[in-house]
Amino acid sequence: MSIRSLNHAVLFVSDVERSVEFYCDVLGFEKLPFDFPGGAFLRGRNSANDHDLGLFQARSPRAADGSVGLYHLAWEVETLADMVAARDRLAAAGALTGMANHASTKALYCRDPDGIEFEVTWLVPDSRLREELVPGVAPTRPLDLDAEIATYGADTPGGPRADLALMVELLGRTE
Repeated sequence: MSIRSLNHAVLFVSDVERSVEFYCDVLGFEKLPFDFPGGAFLRGRNSANDHDLGLFQARSPRAADGSVGLYHLAWEVETLADMVAARDRLAAAGALTGMANHASTKALYCRDPDGIEFEVTWLVPDSRLREELVPGVAPTRPLDLDAEIATYGADTPGGPRADLALMVELLGRTE
């Protein structure tokens, strides 16, 4: 198993709308049209990723308990075989905290020895996104890696989210 790249970052912020305005106006991100209470997902204007930055409302603004700041980073792996290897190694280390099927991505949630949360993710290939992003299907559900391997194959490369037009079509673009 090896990490291919950093896929996205998620931050706890003191004011989601203020942060959305900052990242969109100052850095050129676009807000994705997801209805998400207490949070927002943003994407770089020329990114074909389903999101590059997540912003979640902190429990209490500017809290001394560290609730404002990094929530997690998502590390991308090449194949579902890599996901299985990561799951097994993380579970053996006591670091695996959860797993989720996010339709266009498959995710393992983990904590490092300092308790910092991170995600290991595999991206559904662009050519198969329409099968996953179906109206009425829950965007987050339990992850069954064996079923995903039966669907996609253990060694199928994920992503690469190179088809910007497809992502705009499936996720919508906010102008």
